[in-house]
Amino acid sequence: MEDIIISVAQRTLIAGTPLLLGTIGEVICERSGILNLGVEGVMAIGAVTAFIVTFVTGNPWFGLLAAIVASAAISFIHAFVSISLQASQVVSGLALTMLGLGISGLVGKPFIGKPLTQKMGTWPIPVLADIPIIGPIFFNHGPFFYMAILLAVAAWFTLEYTRLGIKIRSAGENPRATEAQGINIYRIRYWCVIVGGAFSGLAGAHLSTSYSKSWIEGMTAGRGWIVIALTIFALWNPLRAIIGAFLFGGIFVLQYLLQPLGIPPNFLAMLPYISTLLILFIGALWDSRKLNAPAMLAEPYRRGDR
Repeated sequence: MEDIIISVAQRTLIAGTPLLLGTIGEVICERSGILNLGVEGVMAIGAVTAFIVTFVTGNPWFGLLAAIVASAAISFIHAFVSISLQASQVVSGLALTMLGLGISGLVGKPFIGKPLTQKMGTWPIPVLADIPIIGPIFFNHGPFFYMAILLAVAAWFTLEYTRLGIKIRSAGENPRATEAQGINIYRIRYWCVIVGGAFSGLAGAHLSTSYSKSWIEGMTAGRGWIVIALTIFALWNPLRAIIGAFLFGGIFVLQYLLQPLGIPPNFLAMLPYISTLLILFIGALWDSRKLNAPAMLAEPYRRGDR
């Protein structure tokens, strides 16, 4: 029984790791006032880039770095369209999703079914990993899990307790007043979108170099949309995102646990997305102010407007 508990808990944390990484990035992006619905596409770009580079070089760390660069680069498109051109952030984000999925499907096609010779292994933390039950669950994971937790805490601290965090939050709440203080709103928003894209790239790299055994087209499987819902669930707080991400990770694992009970597999596959719709529905019933949403989220900002 103990082995089953440990196994389920481990798989839950592993399944929730890419969701947490993507949510951290989306929280940063949205706190600056930019809505990015292109997370799914950016995550797909990160996944295919990480896989190909790792496959060619045999080094998953090179794949990880390449995924960050590629995802940040494609996120720049959304930043330019949304910030400089002041176009609809919703349309731009949806276009980014289609672009990312299309590119990943095209570029990754020759690698379908090919396994990696070298993947991200587990990093047991000395002493802590030997603690009964708790050790194997929390301290016997790959580097992505540890990075996700540390980055979530770092993002929360930065947003809440640093000068940079104040600038980011101000850009999303009252950009005109912020600009009056001599702060460049465009620069802050550009960097937040790019950094958010880099986090999505990390999430994609986890899927292709650690979570999966080989490249599969459509590997992201709607996780980018779950990230959007988790951002609302977390109330734009990276620490709350930890809870939400691993809760959804548990829902993913639940699919496999319920299969032996004779429940239709198609219904089980719907569970994560039913939960996503439920969260979005609940969020729609609440006033955005009560949800702590940035006041100027998805609103274009033009310099000099009064």
